[in-house]
Amino acid sequence: MLVLVAPGQGAQSPGFLAPWLEVPGVADHLNWWSAVAGLDLVHYGTEADADAIKDTAVAQPLLVASGLAAFGALGLAPEQLGAVAGHSVGEITAAAIAGTLSAESALAFVRQRGLAMAEAATQTATGMAAVLGGDPDEVAAALEKHGLTAANNNGGGQIVAAGTLEQLEAFKADPPAKAKVISLAVAGAFHTHHMTPGVTRLQKIAPGVPVADPRTAYVSNADGKTVDGGAEIVARLVSQVSNPVRWDLCMEALERLGATCVIEVPPAGTLTNLVKRNLKGVAHLALKTPADLDKARELIAEHTPQGA
Repeated sequence: MLVLVAPGQGAQSPGFLAPWLEVPGVADHLNWWSAVAGLDLVHYGTEADADAIKDTAVAQPLLVASGLAAFGALGLAPEQLGAVAGHSVGEITAAAIAGTLSAESALAFVRQRGLAMAEAATQTATGMAAVLGGDPDEVAAALEKHGLTAANNNGGGQIVAAGTLEQLEAFKADPPAKAKVISLAVAGAFHTHHMTPGVTRLQKIAPGVPVADPRTAYVSNADGKTVDGGAEIVARLVSQVSNPVRWDLCMEALERLGATCVIEVPPAGTLTNLVKRNLKGVAHLALKTPADLDKARELIAEHTPQGA
């Protein structure tokens, strides 16, 4: 069973979209989606520096556009997939791949999401830190002690803590035993109550978003459950802004559904590394550049009944 997954914010790097512009049709799509999002995606994906694309309001549309461009290059129909899943903003990419959102709706929605989260992040000095290793119970207790939220649970002992900068500094000075704490270069405490203003903003536009029911299994970050209603998917996209990402439960769901191959759309690498560590025996491919397309098509032919 073939699964496509889409990464979240932080996966982008300067110039990562440049090689994709050589694929027929990609530049045309990116130019059109730039008009939809009100953002020059080609510039940000090819010429902008790391600081420019770290901006939440820029990074999020860029991630969704790159994932959809690569999906288009694969020439797949949603029905050929066994499931889709995305990490954080990657859930919007996954919703479009599944057919719940059009590409235009996905880009319009993610632009508003990025702006809303960037604005919410300015209200309090907040941030995030990766917590690697340590006893899970001890890590949870330490987070609670310092008033932090486990904003991401990525499985395999990888937690991302989020809260105020003061809370994070206190946590780093008093870490759980055998755990490594690494500050992350992000603009705020995403997927926590600090993002509530962003949820409020998205709730105003969500009722007007055109939706369709997904044409393949859509696995949600909220709880790892598959969601078969388009309206519910959009509601979850809104609420997920201030709720933790349970990627660990998503991987459990993919295993339960019978995944045999996972392909990650660009900017790829983060999620396939997690799949490699946590889903033993499942084939995987990080679709980083067009040079990976031939390998992707081989895997598609092998892991879908009808091939590609």
